[in-house]
Amino acid sequence: MAKVLEGPGMTLLGKWGMQVPRFVVVTDAAQIAKLSQANPWLRERKLVVKAHEAIGSRMKLGLVKLDCDLAAATKATEQMFKSSHFNISQVILSEMISHQAESYVAVQSTREGATLLLSKLGGIEVEDHWDKVKRFPVPLGADPTAGALEKFATEAGFTGDLAVKIAEFLEKLYRCYDQEDGTYMEINPLVVRESDGVVTALDAVVMVDADARFRHPDWNFTFASEFGRPYTQNELAVLEIDSRVKGSVKFIEIPGGDTALLPAGGGASVYYADAVLAMGGTIANYAEYSGDPPDWAVEALTDKVCSLKGIKRIIVGGAIANFTNVKKTFAGIIAGFRKAMAEGKLNGVEIWVRRGGPFENEGLAAMRALEKEGFNIHVYNRSTPLTDIVNYALHGE
Repeated sequence: MAKVLEGPGMTLLGKWGMQVPRFVVVTDAAQIAKLSQANPWLRERKLVVKAHEAIGSRMKLGLVKLDCDLAAATKATEQMFKSSHFNISQVILSEMISHQAESYVAVQSTREGATLLLSKLGGIEVEDHWDKVKRFPVPLGADPTAGALEKFATEAGFTGDLAVKIAEFLEKLYRCYDQEDGTYMEINPLVVRESDGVVTALDAVVMVDADARFRHPDWNFTFASEFGRPYTQNELAVLEIDSRVKGSVKFIEIPGGDTALLPAGGGASVYYADAVLAMGGTIANYAEYSGDPPDWAVEALTDKVCSLKGIKRIIVGGAIANFTNVKKTFAGIIAGFRKAMAEGKLNGVEIWVRRGGPFENEGLAAMRALEKEGFNIHVYNRSTPLTDIVNYALHGE
């Protein structure tokens, strides 16, 4: 599951026929003046300015400014970029839509299929009225009918022509969720535009299956970081590689840690992280390579791990692989180590290796040979428990 920021999320909604406000996304307040020349509505309409980050409750945190003219919007944008409390890298400016009531609608994945959620009471206080949210289950492989959705809208308190409009919006939202490999999509608030009565999504939370990107050539957006901050350049580089390769490579930086992790598989990643913390260490990153990725991708991941600041040691490998070629993936790691050493990145850093699986003897032998090249490396086979490797790395053999 991966979160899509509001701008590209709104674009997905618009793709499937839902009305959304016009918007632009900027990375510098100076861009607004040029954009206003190409987009006259920025000069002519009142604007909403929001931090374009994966941060919840932006209104309550002061990261949303309403009813701005172009000058006020530019000033609000400048202030958000200068925030001392949040790391804001993007700001979204959208046209302000006049409306009265605010509603809430969502669709979420469930074990049985999906569930549509609907309430007449939306906006920033929706949690206070959660008991008013109605639910409509959609079984796996089924599609909701127009009649059933209209009845659902009526049960939620919508009447007459508005119930029909809400049902039509629900149908489009479900189609978007289904066709875009969604896992969760929420619009809050959903409003009726005063100028023409069109149901309009003013904000969107969109989550999709990141592994389905290969099915969507028009997904030209980067997924939002799950950590309340923008991705670093190294994280973005690994994300881009991960989107192109068979298997998987993952990388997240955790500043301040002294133990870097380069584990094989998500299970080993969590296991090593827990063990390091339990034995008094601090981790500098999350990483994994799994599913037999190409050696060049593993080399690139290794380079990013070796680039972490302040590390004293790197723990490599994991459990016993079923089908990942240990020799091949280790070839990528070894190439990454050699590159890092040539760039002076591994001075004083110890490397601890434990792995088993297909071609493990050849892979471990190649790792041991690095000692002759000046690497401070310790290599173990499947006979040594994972916890022992962490203990050795932190406290010595």
